Formats: sequence, C-alpha cells, structure tokens
Amino acid sequence: MQNLYKIRLFFSSVVFILAILGITGIFYPVKIFDIQFAPLLQRIIVDFSLVAIILFLTLITITLIFGRIYCSLLCPFGIFQEIISLISRKRNKYLKNIYIKYFITAIATGTLIGGSVVILRYIEPYTYFTSACTLSKTGIIAIVAVILIVILSGRFFCTNICPVGTILGIISKFSIFRIYINKEECLSCGTCERNCPSGCINADEEFINNENCIKCLKCINLCPKNAIQYGIKPKENIKFNLQRRKLITASAAIIVLAAAFKTGMGIMNNAAKKIKNVILPPGAINEQHLFNKCLNCNLCINACPNGVIKKADDKFGAIHIDYENRGYCKFDCIECSKVCPSGAIKKISLSDKQNLRIAMAVVDSEKCMNCGLCVLECPMKAITKKNDGTSVIDPTKCIGCGACTAVCNFNAINIFAVNEQKII
Repeated sequence: MQNLYKIRLFFSSVVFILAILGITGIFYPVKIFDIQFAPLLQRIIVDFSLVAIILFLTLITITLIFGRIYCSLLCPFGIFQEIISLISRKRNKYLKNIYIKYFITAIATGTLIGGSVVILRYIEPYTYFTSACTLSKTGIIAIVAVILIVILSGRFFCTNICPVGTILGIISKFSIFRIYINKEECLSCGTCERNCPSGCINADEEFINNENCIKCLKCINLCPKNAIQYGIKPKENIKFNLQRRKLITASAAIIVLAAAFKTGMGIMNNAAKKIKNVILPPGAINEQHLFNKCLNCNLCINACPNGVIKKADDKFGAIHIDYENRGYCKFDCIECSKVCPSGAIKKISLSDKQNLRIAMAVVDSEKCMNCGLCVLECPMKAITKKNDGTSVIDPTKCIGCGACTAVCNFNAINIFAVNEQKII
C-alpha cells in the first residue's frame, strides 16, 4: 500500500515535466493539456467535440472510482503546489469545508455554461499555471499569491477556492475507493493530520474528509502502523447526514449558478463589441468568439513559429495577432490550431487554413515604390502590378496572412481585420 505513494509521485513527475515542455513549446507529442478539466468542458460547450466528451466522461468515471486523484496526478498546477509544499514543509491541521467555494464554483461554472470564459480564466488553475509559465503578468501575480497560500495553509486553494477541485470533490463523495482510517490499528499519533497537505484528516476523531482529499497518498506512506487504508470503505463507517446548512448552501449555490448563467450570456453577447481592427489567429472565427472562449493559457503563443500571436493586453482581452516588426502568419502552419485545448482556436486542416481569410491587405499607392517584392511573396498570388507599376491586391484572393507587409520596405501595405473569418 505504501508503494502507491511512490508510484503516484512518479506519474505526477512525468505529467509535470510534459506540462513544462509543452508550455515552452519544446516537446508536445502527448497533449497533456487536452485532458485538463476546464479546457475539456470548454471544448464540449464550444463545438460538442465527441473526443472531448469521451475524455471528460473518462475523468468523471476515474473520479467516481478512485476519488479526487486528478488533483494530485493530472493537474500541473496541483503538482506545482505539492512541490512548494514539500519545500516549505508546512504542517497542517484539520480544516472544515468553507462553503464559499460552492458559490465561487457556481459563478465560474454558470458564466461558462452561459457562453463566456471571462470569469473562469481568472480563477481556473490550468490558466494560472500556463499563463504564469509564459510570463503573463496576471498569471505571475496569481501564482505568487497561491505560493503564499501553500506556505501558510497547504493546498487551501485546491480544497476551498478552485472550482475544478470543488466539482471533483463533490463527485468524490460518491467514489468507490476512498481513504479511511482503520480504527483498530490507529495510534492517534497525529502524523497523518500534520502532514496532510489538504487538511482533510481529523486524527482525534479518526475521520478523513474525502471531498477535500486530493489522494496524494502521503498519509498512507507516513503511517507507522499502516492504519490508513485506500480502498472500499466498510459500510458501517459510511454515514449520510443531510444537514440543514448543507441543504441551504446547495439551494443558494443553484440560485447563484442560474444568475451566473444569465450573466455569462450577457457577457457573451456584449463582449468585444467595441473592439475594432484586431486580427485573430486562423480558426478563432471572430472577436466575440475568441474573447469568450480563450482561457489565455498562451500555448499558441509559444507554438507560433513566427511569433505573431501576442498575449492579451489593454487593446484586446485575449490572444491576438500583431504583424508589427515584419511578422506574418506562415502559409503552411496550423500550430496554434493544434495546441489550443479549449476550442477557442478551432482545429482546422492546413488546406482550410490556406484559404481562410483572417484579415485584408490594402496597398497605399502613394507610398508604393514599385519594387514588386510583395507580388513575389504573396502565397495566394493575390497581388499584381498595374500599368503604372504600382501593386494592387485582388480582394477575392487575399487571406490577410501579412507576408506582403513583411517584405515591404516602404510601409505601403496596410492590414485590416475582418468581422468574421471565412474560407474563400
């Protein structure tokens, strides 16, 4: 039983290394982010992806069988917190449920189902971790705050703030396998309680809160009498107690969820209406879609070989394309579409991408010096020369890739965003 902890540590280490390599764009053959809870749920909502549905149901099934093992085995941010916890050597005490977490989850989930990820991107662990690794200011601030929480209170974020953890915790209450204390063997030494990172063990009452338990299996490894077991809990120890407070909390959370759903619909319908001339990566459809669906995990930024995809800024609250510094979108590249786990950038084929208009180029004839470099560079052959030698762009062929602006030495070509990306 104690070897389970070491096995879990090994797999967690593999997941964490793959996550770091994937975020930095060094190594991405195993799409570890495609099995993250929030992006999966987002993909289901965005385009009802069958693959996403299967993976999502697999995560739910695993949780129903083994408990909340996702948080210690598959969540990179959870594993990161475990590393900080091991370094800080924080000793904990049993912590009861803080009911505010249900309302945080109701707000985040409600607005997501309502059509907007704007609220979720500021509280979801996957986004925190990936954005911080790509040096996003918001991500860095969040990660520093969570590090302080870990040092002071262990995995408090996972057990009482994180909406994903809350949902999985509720499911874990009905899991087949759970961690429990064999009271006949227990010495009540308190070693398990002091070393539990999620504060879910009450050594005095010999009780383990499996809703908050992240299945790190540390208690099993440390118990001197092997009194902590992981398996099917004896029926006589399972109690169902529907307290009045829990019933009121559940009812209130459902009301908040409904209100958040309506709020999410409002955000979705009103988002990005005032945004103009923002060029988006191929597959992002339009400003409203990307603003409401993008988690700002920034995986596409590191995946872009030409570096034209930029982070969210004051101009636009999600990733977008910037052709400054002679950048352009490569004609034979769909890397951003490949790595996006949330469906904000839809997965498209290379042939579709090569015929997808993401912007429109226009030649300023007064600045054009008749060099003809744009004519040679255009992959769509959309640029020709007029009789006077100046270049002219055929609007029926231009896809707005920016290749022409990258070679123009006279700033004679301007690129404008389109309202909706369309295959021409």
